[in-house]
Formats: sequence, C-alpha cells, structure tokens
Amino acid sequence: MGAHGDIRTAPRALATEAVHAGRDDLARQGLHAPPIDLSTTYPSYDSRGEAARIDAFAATGAEPDGPPVYGRLGNPTVARFETALARLEGTEAAVAFASGMAALTAVLLVRASMGLRHVVAVRPLYGCSDHLLTAGLLGSEVTWTDPAGITDALRPDTGLVMVESPANPTLAEVDLRAVAHACGSVPLLVDNTFATPVLQRPAEQGARLVLHSATKYLGGHGDVLAGVVACDEEFAGRLRQVRFATGGVLHPLAGYLLLRGLSTLPVRVRAASATAAELARRLTADPRTVRVHYPRIGGAMVSFEVHGDPHEVIAGVRLITPAVSLGSVDTLIQHPASISHRIVDTEDRRDAGVSDRLLRMSVGLEDVEDLWSDLDAALGQRPSRGAGNRANDHTEPAPAR
Repeated sequence: MGAHGDIRTAPRALATEAVHAGRDDLARQGLHAPPIDLSTTYPSYDSRGEAARIDAFAATGAEPDGPPVYGRLGNPTVARFETALARLEGTEAAVAFASGMAALTAVLLVRASMGLRHVVAVRPLYGCSDHLLTAGLLGSEVTWTDPAGITDALRPDTGLVMVESPANPTLAEVDLRAVAHACGSVPLLVDNTFATPVLQRPAEQGARLVLHSATKYLGGHGDVLAGVVACDEEFAGRLRQVRFATGGVLHPLAGYLLLRGLSTLPVRVRAASATAAELARRLTADPRTVRVHYPRIGGAMVSFEVHGDPHEVIAGVRLITPAVSLGSVDTLIQHPASISHRIVDTEDRRDAGVSDRLLRMSVGLEDVEDLWSDLDAALGQRPSRGAGNRANDHTEPAPAR
C-alpha cells in the first residue's frame, strides 16, 4: 500500500477515505498539508545497503524499504496518491504513471514480457487505447468482440481482456461481474475513468486491473496529466519495474495535485452527475436530438446525437468550452469523430456506435440553467411541430447503448 501504510482500525466511508487516505501519517509529523518532495535523487552513505535494496526491487518490484533511492524508482509524494487511490478502489496497491496511455502501455508490456501478447477487447474504448491495440505498436494482437463472445475469443496466449464501462464516448455499459467470469484466469482490465470509484469499484466485481486516466476526474481541474492502475501487489511490482525501465514516471507536483483532487472527488462527481442527469432528461425530450446516451449508474458524462450539424453546435457554445478531455470543474463538449476517436478506422468507429452526429459532453459544476441556456442556443432553431425524430418523446434519458 505504499510508504504511507493503512492504519485504519475500522472500515471508513468513501467520502472519508477521499479526504484522509494517503495522509494518515501527517498529524504525527506535525503537518497538515502533504509535503511535495521534488528531489530527483537522495543521498546515502551506505552503498552496500543501497545495492541490496536495488536487488530486492529488481527481484519483485516491491517499493524499497527506508529512504527513497532515485526519482525513477519512486517518490514519496506520488506514493501518497497511489495509497489513496488504492484505498478508494479497494485494491492492494496502485501504480501511477505520466499519463493514462503510459499506464496502459505498462500493463501491455508486463503481459508481453510473459509471452502473452494477445488481447481480447470490447469496443468502444477511448480512441488512443483502441489505436494502441489495433496498430500493434507494442507487438500486441487484438481480437475485438462483444461481451458475450469473450470466452470464445480467449487463446492460450491471451494476456488481457479489456473493457471500458461506461465506454468512451457512447457511455455503453457492460456487466462487469459477468465479463470477469467469462475471462476465467485471464486478467480483466476495466477502464474506470468515466465512473470513478465514486460510482463503481470494478475490483469488487472481479477485475484484476482498474485503469484511470487520472487527468480526468481524479485530478478534476484540468491542470494535470497522469494515469494510474489499481491492482494487487504482485501485478503492481511488475508495473513498477516497467515504469523504472521505461521512465514513464509521474512528476511529484502532479502527484500532489492528484492527491488534492481526490479529497473533493465524491462531492464533484455527485454534484456534476445531478446536473448531467437533468441535462440528459432535457435533451431526451428535445426534438433537435436523435438519441441521448446516459449511463444507468449515472455520472457526469452525456452523449447525444443531433439532427443538425454537430460542428455548428461546437461552434455555437459560449459558456461550455469546446475542447477535448473531460472531468474538469467546467463543462466541455467535443465531437468524437473529429478528435478523440479520429484515429480509429471509420467503419470500426461507426460499428462501435460512434456516429458522425455524436457529441460528447463532460458536465462540470456550473448552474444547470446557465448550461441549458448555452446548449439550447447552440442547438439552434427547433424544428416545426411534427418534424424530426419522435424517439425522444419521453421524460427519462435513454439507456446507453
């Protein structure tokens, strides 16, 4: 669990963990705010002891006991964030990286080092995740399937099954417990970026690996790039070895910002989710939309397809920010077919439900009426009575597909 071990005597609620995990030792040190350790290297007059600690790390990937050794082996500030995120996800450990893609790359390299290069994956995934698997940049081979086909897609060299739920950008959901059962002994990796541990904890449903682009909700303010994998200690050791060898380390200042972001994560996610649900309800009833996607588990993401030109909607917002990424305190909107999923083959993209008319909105903490006023204006003139697709003539958001 990192350098800041679990000193709890009883289970604590997620909101309490979000505030206190990774900080349990501060009061004993006479501190209130976590310190930022910016050192790249650390002095030691015991070179024999250093050699033994490095040998131990090389053997298992376990975090070295005692003082830090070198910034690429680990950092105390980053370790606090890792401890906290593991507690929130309910796993033994977590390993942080410079980005979400660096984290996914490390997972693939761990499995490839064991001769397990085949991946079974369910679309849609985040566009760059899809590209990394499809392009075989790490020597991996992918079989795309739907959740019902996972078991049949497994091979002796399958090292990983990957799903994202709710998925980017359609917000489609899968039954994680059923998927984990279908995987058998093959590790299941769930990208939990959209849901966060506030809405779901995939490890409790059988996932061995939980991936986050921490750039998004975990940081929460649009000012930090990071990725993290929550997992068991055995897999964490291998991930640390890959991180050390490849250098995809997280900067200590980013670790500090992420730890600070976690303290407000439950409040931010729940507040933004309430606004998102209301916007999804209004969009569903609006004749200018064809289809609205909003997850059954809730969340702050809404995707919707429009009758008109989606590029005009992007150009028309004034309060909402037209930008890639998500999970910040301000509301963002983007056109996946042009940006986040542009790198995915056109037919594959459409087959996964990412239509050219789909818009993805990350709802922030603004007032719902201000957001609706901006969105209403950007959507343009309403069609005349009786025109358009009437599939949205109901008051609840349509289930994600």
